[in-house]
Amino acid sequence: MIVVLFLLLGNIRAALVTAAVIPLAMLFTLTGMARGGVSGNLMSLGALDFGLIVDGAVIIIENCLRRFGELQQRLGRVPTDDERLEATASATSEVIRPSLFGLGIITAVYLPIFALTGVEGKMFHPMAITVVLALSGAMVLSLTFVPAAVALFLRGRIEEKETRLMQWARRRYAPVPGWALRRSAWVMAGAAGLVLACALLATRLGSEFVPGLDEGDIALHALRIPGTSLEQALKMQATLEKRIKRFAEVERVFGKLGTAEVATDPMPPSVADTFVMLRPRKDWPDPRKPKAALVAEIEAAVKELPGNNYEFTQPIQMRMNELISGVRADVAVKLYGDDLDTPVEVGRRIEAVAATVPGAADVKLEQATGLPLLTITPDRQAWPVTA
Repeated sequence: MIVVLFLLLGNIRAALVTAAVIPLAMLFTLTGMARGGVSGNLMSLGALDFGLIVDGAVIIIENCLRRFGELQQRLGRVPTDDERLEATASATSEVIRPSLFGLGIITAVYLPIFALTGVEGKMFHPMAITVVLALSGAMVLSLTFVPAAVALFLRGRIEEKETRLMQWARRRYAPVPGWALRRSAWVMAGAAGLVLACALLATRLGSEFVPGLDEGDIALHALRIPGTSLEQALKMQATLEKRIKRFAEVERVFGKLGTAEVATDPMPPSVADTFVMLRPRKDWPDPRKPKAALVAEIEAAVKELPGNNYEFTQPIQMRMNELISGVRADVAVKLYGDDLDTPVEVGRRIEAVAATVPGAADVKLEQATGLPLLTITPDRQAWPVTA
C-alpha cells in the first residue's frame, strides 16, 4: 500500500501519513465491532477495502502538496511554520466538502443492506456494519489526524509535480474525453442502450438476494414415523443407501442418526441426515446431465421405499439453515400453541396452500403426531384414607 501511495503521490512522507490512516481506522472499526457485538469473520472483515479507507486522506494530502508547492514557488523560500499551518487549513477546507461527500456516497451504498431480514440479514449485516464503521473512522481521521499530520511532518522543500505514473496515465486518458465529446450522440445512445439492456436483464433476475450455490453434493433428510426404534431406523437407512448407490453418478453415501455426545444437532432416531457424494462430472455416464435432473431421479427412486419422507438440500446449505434459523428448509413456517391438535390442523392447511405456489418443492408438514403415548389417570377415590 505504501509503495502504491508513493507512486501516486511522489512523496514518501505523504505516503506514510496516508498509510497511517489504515491502522487507525481499523482500530476505530474493531472498537466499534467489540462494543456492538459484531463478529469478525471472513464476510465482515473481508469486505474492507483499504482504497476506500484512504480515499479522503489522499484527496486532502494531494491538495496540501499542491498548495505547499505553489506557496514555496511564490515565496522563493521554505514556508515558515505559521505559513504552512495556514496553507494546510486553507487546502483542507477547499476539498473537505467533496471528500466527505464522496465518503458519504460510498457509505450510503451499504445502508440498504440494513433492510435485509432473515438469513440474508444475518449474513450481510456484519459486513455492512463493519464497512460503515471503517468509513466513519476514515472520515473522522480525514478531518482531524490528516491535516495535523500534514502540517507537522511535511516540512522542507516540496515540489509540486506529477509522478511518472500519473503523467503516463494522463497521456492515455487525455484523448478519451475529447473523443467522447466529439461523438456525444453515439456515446449517449450507447449508454442508453446499456441501461435498457440492464433493465431487461433485471426483470429476469428474480427476487432472491442470495442465489443458491451448487456445492456439488446432495444432502437429504429421511423423515420417519416418530418413535421408530433405532434398530428399525438402521435397517431403513441401509435400504435407502443401497437404493441411492445404484446411480452411476454417486460415489458414496453415508448417513447420520441420533444425537452425538456433544449435542450440537440433537435428532431422534426417526430422522437421518443422508449425504450423497457425487463423482466428478467427467465420470458421469452423461456429463451434460443437469444436477436438478439427477436429484429428480434420485427422489423418484427413494420415494418407492415405504415409511420415509424426504427433504433434499445441500450439505453446507443445510448446516447454515440449521444454525441460522433452526430449521433445515430454506423456507419454514413455525406454529405455536398449547393444544397440539390445532397447530397440526392449521399446518395441514398451510401445507396445502404452500404446495400450490409456483416453484415450491418438497413441501412437508413436520411429523408432530403418531408417537405412542400411555395416559394414566389415577383414581383418587380408590386411594386409601389414613387417619
